Amino acid sequence: MLINNLHNKYQVVTEILNSMNWANVATYTRVLLIPLIIMVYLSEIKMANILAAVVFLVASVTDWLDGYLARRLNQGSNYGAFIDPVADKLLVVSVVTLMLSVYPLMLVPCLIIVTREIVVSALREWMAQRKSRSLVAVGFIGKLKTTVQMIALTVLLLVGPNSPAIFLQFGMVLLWSAALLSLISMGVYFKDAWHTLNDD
Repeated sequence: MLINNLHNKYQVVTEILNSMNWANVATYTRVLLIPLIIMVYLSEIKMANILAAVVFLVASVTDWLDGYLARRLNQGSNYGAFIDPVADKLLVVSVVTLMLSVYPLMLVPCLIIVTREIVVSALREWMAQRKSRSLVAVGFIGKLKTTVQMIALTVLLLVGPNSPAIFLQFGMVLLWSAALLSLISMGVYFKDAWHTLNDD
């Protein structure tokens, strides 16, 4: 039993080491930047909100960068396809939760966004088990949702004690827009997967 457990752990470590290419390094960077965003935002250093927003922007850019590197350097892999959306969701859920702790009035759009991420992740995993993941691949609405979501969170991170009220209002409008797009994109994914869901 002990030998089997050690062997399994060795295989996991080996798979992780084998996955260390530039595309996946960009993905890992996104995950590693999450605690930095939170620590900087909650710190009392000067312009903490601006610094946190800049770090968040860098993390968001890695979402595009890992896909670009995977295509450009031919480094696409099943592991990369798995870890990339996980990193995306960790980043979004972490920052959304951070914003919610500061602005409780964001509860509804934040719940919509987080719930959508969980449900769509479960749907994609279920579809992958049935060799039909391509039916729920990221489409235009999903990409638009992600873009609006990242802009909304960046704006909200930038809001400080002395910021004009319109900044917060603009961030809220964008966040609600992202929540609406989250619901629409989730509906599209379920529509595309409906025949497979009914076959089960």
